Amino acid sequence: MRNLAAIVSFFLLLIITYFSFYSLMPTKGTLASTPTTEFSTERARVHLKEIAKAPHYYGSEAHANVRNYLQAQLTNLGLETEIQEGYVAESTYSEFGEGDTLISKPSGMHLIKPKNILGRIKGTENGKALLLLSHYDSAMVPSFGASDAGSGVVTILESLRAYLAGGATPKNDIIVLFSDAEEIGLDGATLFVKEHPWAKDVGLVLNFEARGSGGPSNMILESNQGNANLVKNFIAANPEYPVASSLMYSIYKMLPNDTDSTVFREEGDIDSFFFAFIDDHFDYHTANDTFENLDAETLQHQGSYLLPLLAYFGDADLETLKAEEDYVYVNAPFVKMISYPFSWILWMLVVATILFIVLLFYGFSNGKLKGRLVGRGFASFFIALTVSGLIGFFGWKLIEMIYPHYGEIQQGFTYNGHRYIAFFVLLTLAILFKIYKNFTRKESHASMYVAPLLFWLVVNVAVFIILKGAGYFIIPVFFGLLAFWVLLKFEAPSLLFLTILSAPAIFLFAPLIQFFPVGLGLEMLVISCVFTVLTFGLVWPILGYFKWKNILSAICFIAAIGFFISAHFKSDFSETRQKPNSLVYYQNADTGKSYWLTYDKMLDDWTKEYLGDNPESADTYVTNSAGSKYNSGYRYAAEAPAIAINPFEVTLNNDSVVAGKRSVSFTIYPKRTINRLYLYTDVATQFDEISFNGNSVGTPKNAKNFVNERFHNGLVRFHVAKNDSLVVNYVTDSINAPDQFQVLEYSYDLMTNPKFTITKRPKDMMPKPFVITDAVVVNRSFLVSELKETKQDSVQ
Repeated sequence: MRNLAAIVSFFLLLIITYFSFYSLMPTKGTLASTPTTEFSTERARVHLKEIAKAPHYYGSEAHANVRNYLQAQLTNLGLETEIQEGYVAESTYSEFGEGDTLISKPSGMHLIKPKNILGRIKGTENGKALLLLSHYDSAMVPSFGASDAGSGVVTILESLRAYLAGGATPKNDIIVLFSDAEEIGLDGATLFVKEHPWAKDVGLVLNFEARGSGGPSNMILESNQGNANLVKNFIAANPEYPVASSLMYSIYKMLPNDTDSTVFREEGDIDSFFFAFIDDHFDYHTANDTFENLDAETLQHQGSYLLPLLAYFGDADLETLKAEEDYVYVNAPFVKMISYPFSWILWMLVVATILFIVLLFYGFSNGKLKGRLVGRGFASFFIALTVSGLIGFFGWKLIEMIYPHYGEIQQGFTYNGHRYIAFFVLLTLAILFKIYKNFTRKESHASMYVAPLLFWLVVNVAVFIILKGAGYFIIPVFFGLLAFWVLLKFEAPSLLFLTILSAPAIFLFAPLIQFFPVGLGLEMLVISCVFTVLTFGLVWPILGYFKWKNILSAICFIAAIGFFISAHFKSDFSETRQKPNSLVYYQNADTGKSYWLTYDKMLDDWTKEYLGDNPESADTYVTNSAGSKYNSGYRYAAEAPAIAINPFEVTLNNDSVVAGKRSVSFTIYPKRTINRLYLYTDVATQFDEISFNGNSVGTPKNAKNFVNERFHNGLVRFHVAKNDSLVVNYVTDSINAPDQFQVLEYSYDLMTNPKFTITKRPKDMMPKPFVITDAVVVNRSFLVSELKETKQDSVQ
């Protein structure tokens, strides 16, 4: 009977583990026949198909088409709509390591003219407004933007439609902002918060985003104050599938990106909930972010958030959301959300520590705990922790050596990434079962539990000091302490009861084991291995009764090998797992030389057509290039044929000297369709004043001005729409006035430009995300003194 109970408990543990994932989100989307007052995935997908039918990055023709479509849809819903347009001029900074610290240094100016889409529903009262937010531009590669952030846009459209279909009239105004140029620099949100009069009316933002194409959507808070009231109101709104924890925002801040919500928090002190899914991370910003690849259940999950939140916050008092106190919060099956103040963390830790000490005295006094066996428990636990941690850390490095082409996937999550997660977790379990089989003695069950409990108390001490958002880690420890008492009290405790006591650890930690490598990249598999050991330790009260640990170890090991073999057979690139690659045509008009460039570490047959088998280092030829999200630079270069490309024109508007100050104004006119323009001059040049298209960036000369403190020659990065011109005005000392300027023009048309005959990529390849690829770049310098002479000649 005892063996039967152990078998039942084992399968119950498997069911609990499965349910910890199953309960996170809907299992399918909803049909178009869903009642009109409810969110329908299929109805939302009608809009998504239109939005994501072509890449629609800033300044493209498809970008304008999407804008017109969305404005029309808001008008059809009865909203007062408008387009907000204006310049955003921001100083940009780069971080550099100096010793153990990161130093932020000015690196130029960012200039762009976004166009936001706005709509408003008038409420019955005059309180703060609720703002629904997503961005409508796609990433600046051939990404169709279905998930990022077409999914957010259509979630808002369909949820608003369902909300209004119910005849609701909100107390609060509801503002819709489909922001522009989020992918470039959160510029549409910046324009709205700093310039639009509606911004001062906003009391809360609900922002919908994506960093993949599937998986559950995570709720993350953005607030400058305490989160207590935000958490309470979110729980009161009662979304059906909340996936949220106070740890999430801490993890989010580790990622190399912000969202529009960051702008509202930093520039307007406006709180946000933002919702983002991160699974299938390999699709993020790529040509695979398509209508077909967005999971229907993920889109349904987004809708399951917004509709109840819209109904709740449409009537809530949004002026009472600020708080001084922070809350720990986490989702859990059945109860949906658990929350309590940060002030409880220390007391819960103190109580748990006291209970642990009391139970130690009780165990040693009744003979259930023996020092020798407790020592074996510490040995087994730390051996397992060390071995699994080393395997997780060095194992992934070894895999990267075996499969070097994984380095081309900059997101850090490969197409077969889930198989690797399963491999490392199962291998860790195989090690755990084997170690504990060898170290466990018949009378050592309770003694073996001392080490993991003590370690979890130490972890919670670290949480209290460093990462209070993870304060809910103490909850499973309390259940573990109860299980510890059961082991010390009863000779033959109920295995079913011990299994139930193990459930909180699995519910809270099993999804985290997958979350870390999915969200942060596969190099975080070491965390998955460590968390597997820690969770195993908490679940030991029931696992210790399994006499077939060698069998379980063998099963886990065989399954792990199976997943590794499966990952191996999915390790190559194919039509459904495309290799990201890059190609740029770079022309130096000053020297008359042209080059093919690539960011790729490993060339393939397609890039070799242009760079050859033995390309040179790009550093030999290129000194200025656009940055990228992961700080990738051009890697290889080869000489290319000279192509006649229309040069920009520069006209001198003014060049005068008054009281020893030289005032200059010139305009750069692109003569081809370009998307970016970079302007450079000598880093040593000091400006008293400088502006671009009328946007000033700092005076006087001795002020902390990014232009005078920049660490390289870069002056401005101008994102061009419809071949806008760039007007530059500056004032300097006449003696130190700059004479030479350098311009880099980028156009994203290498594949379609009739002057080039580029072979179409094979189906198992796609443009590399996060860099400027498939581009034509022209580098050309000019002298202000020559412009002056040209102007004088033309007058004569």
